[in-house]
Amino acid sequence: MTQKVVVIYSGGMDSYTVLHKAIQAGHEVYALSFNYGQRHVKELICAEQVCRELGINHKIVDISAINQLIGGSSLTSDIDVPEGHYAADNMKSTVVPNRNMILLSLAVGYADSLGARAVYYGAHSGDHFIYPDCRPEFVQKMNDVCQIANYEPVDIVSPYLAQTKIEILRDGLAMGLDYSKTWTCYNGRDKACGKCGSCQERLEAFQLNQTTDPLSYE
Repeated sequence: MTQKVVVIYSGGMDSYTVLHKAIQAGHEVYALSFNYGQRHVKELICAEQVCRELGINHKIVDISAINQLIGGSSLTSDIDVPEGHYAADNMKSTVVPNRNMILLSLAVGYADSLGARAVYYGAHSGDHFIYPDCRPEFVQKMNDVCQIANYEPVDIVSPYLAQTKIEILRDGLAMGLDYSKTWTCYNGRDKACGKCGSCQERLEAFQLNQTTDPLSYE
């Protein structure tokens, strides 16, 4: 059944796959991207280009003012992005405090104003170790709250919550998706660094799917 849905779309490979999953389900998709002061703002350029090509409604909302309150993350502050795998403890510096609760709250408000009954976002099992706001218990509690936060309930949908980035990529490749239209690296340079946790997880996903990442690396 066709329904309006909001997709939180960062421009990365996970949300890119989620976006297409919602489109292929026949939903009327409203993509929502956030500029929260991230150094890898290049992902928003990718998001804008994809939505223009697909002809879907897309908003990029500047919420960078939140950095007056929220600091200490290497994604938004003057702190070096750590190198290494997400399993390393130093990757905790990439946590933006309460980011997904903030983004989901805004997306739910947008959904309610549209008459949309669901918000999609790309949390997955590979994020559980580092990011508390990608864990199943967080998603369930947010979903519980969003059932009563407005006159009409809004569902929080995370189609890959129990799957890894490897499995997300496998699903996207089966859909014929072009991942050259995504950006993953946490550093905001012209080419991906290949060394940050985000790059390493992406490269591992392509390797284990026995295919080549179309992005250029330093």
